[in-house]
Amino acid sequence: MSNGALHLNDRAWEIADRMAAHADALRVAVRTLPSGARVIDAGIDVPGGYGAGLALAEICMGGMGDVDYTPVQIGGDSWPGVRVWTDHPAVSCMASQYAGWAIQVDRYFAMGSGPLRAHARVERELFEKLGYAETAERGVLVLETRNDPPDAVAAWVGRKAGLAPPQLTFVAAPTASLAGGVQIAARILETGLHKMDTLGFDLKKIVSGIGTAPLPPVAKNDLRAIGRTNDCILYGGQARYTVNAEDALLADLVPKIPASASRDYGTPFSEIFKRYGGDFYKIDPLLFSPAEVWLTNVQSGKTYHAGRLNPEVLRASLVES
Repeated sequence: MSNGALHLNDRAWEIADRMAAHADALRVAVRTLPSGARVIDAGIDVPGGYGAGLALAEICMGGMGDVDYTPVQIGGDSWPGVRVWTDHPAVSCMASQYAGWAIQVDRYFAMGSGPLRAHARVERELFEKLGYAETAERGVLVLETRNDPPDAVAAWVGRKAGLAPPQLTFVAAPTASLAGGVQIAARILETGLHKMDTLGFDLKKIVSGIGTAPLPPVAKNDLRAIGRTNDCILYGGQARYTVNAEDALLADLVPKIPASASRDYGTPFSEIFKRYGGDFYKIDPLLFSPAEVWLTNVQSGKTYHAGRLNPEVLRASLVES
């Protein structure tokens, strides 16, 4: 296990402090729970926005990912988009950004992402694979939720992480919010890494990553927003990875990565969701990945490419639905 030399939680805490210091400008709200835990609302009871979305996305990546806005051309359409790059893909995307920690306390539920996961390491198998661990004095957890976390959540998370509530910061935004949409589109590299991990590839071989995805327009509710945010990656996301591995391995791997390799590919995500009766776990897990992927081998200089953008499905999801 690495000794956590990247200090993801310290980096994320600094970004959270900047959010709190500029709360009015970012249209976020900061409150302290009775136990002393800090909660930054980036879109539940406040508007949040694009500024809050960038901060939220960078917190998700433990301060080791660079996120910015860029126009994205897909077919004849131009969309506002995010561009994300990192030189620590396995750690920033999988040890921090991946929403792998289910936070379930009484009737409260949210998926947790962010660097506190690398300290708590509830997902033992994943962190053993990544070979990364942090021992942090304070931690930051991002919650994709419509409900502010109550004190019981701070107590539960604190017990699991071995930290007192005053050492915790929660940053929360619903899926159907400006900031929530940004932080999900910014998972363009993470979805590709997760897919490669599922396919059995050693993520420590991935040297760097850079990618883009269109931004979803805010949807009328969280269910519709889940569809739009997924579609931005499945049908509009492009990810380029620099990898240190054998050519034969990359040639075999690349056609399996894009979303189009899945049996469920081809219609807006909201339709796929309905087809399975709203059961997320019945959807092919291999669907969740970028539309288009490039793998460049640092050993040979060769690049392997697979997948394609799908402007028709993207338009159906983002404009016509």
